[in-house]
Amino acid sequence: MDAQLLTTVADGVATVVISHPAKRNAMTADMWRAVPELLTGLAADPAVRALVLTGAGATFCAGADISSLRESTAGSGDDPQSLAVRAEEALAAFPKPTLAAIRGFCVGGGSQLAAACDLRFAEEGASFGVTPAKLGIVYPASSTRRLAALVGPATAKYLLFSGELIDAERALRTGLLDELLPVGQLDKRVAEFTRILAGRSQLTQAAAKEFANGRTDRDAYWTEQARGSGDTAEGVAAFLERRTPAFTWTVDGTAGSGAATS
Repeated sequence: MDAQLLTTVADGVATVVISHPAKRNAMTADMWRAVPELLTGLAADPAVRALVLTGAGATFCAGADISSLRESTAGSGDDPQSLAVRAEEALAAFPKPTLAAIRGFCVGGGSQLAAACDLRFAEEGASFGVTPAKLGIVYPASSTRRLAALVGPATAKYLLFSGELIDAERALRTGLLDELLPVGQLDKRVAEFTRILAGRSQLTQAAAKEFANGRTDRDAYWTEQARGSGDTAEGVAAFLERRTPAFTWTVDGTAGSGAATS
């Protein structure tokens, strides 16, 4: 199949690869539609403790496949932009840590997906752009707020008003990127960092993700979860015994089989 999302799970990390080589990994309507269901399955999988989103080959994602969207949504009742927003919101709501691993172009819908991840690591030479002004499209309110929260209102306006691309160094300075790696080092660093994530407490991560994303009305819920989880006792014991902790709390609130080792 020419355009698809490829998924593997190994060592506690799910890797989702955007693969559409004929169009620089541009997202088709079917690919946008597939994202929420795919993420629902991965969220429920106790073997998954973190997720990496990346692109096949030398490009992350060049945006939406406009011709495919027009053909696939004609008469279907689907608004092409709504498909992208549903995918973006599903990614932002994924209850475990998410990381975009970026090479090459990260443009339009690609930037939308990357911004919905918790973290973004890129290889030198990557380019970023938010391009609705080139097409006369109103960028969704939720996507605009998310972009502004990452890079600040001024940089968000620069990107949205102009549709111009910025290089990876500027993306790092503005906060769009968390780490910038030399060519050839991205995969190694992502594997290293996601091993760290997979070995940490899901309880801590899930609560921190909610709070950082602006939901602050569940202090009591998370206090109760921490009290009954055993993760705090395990973390302290492991620290004193100088061993790797085996955290067992999972995002559905039930005891799991233990974390992957870091």
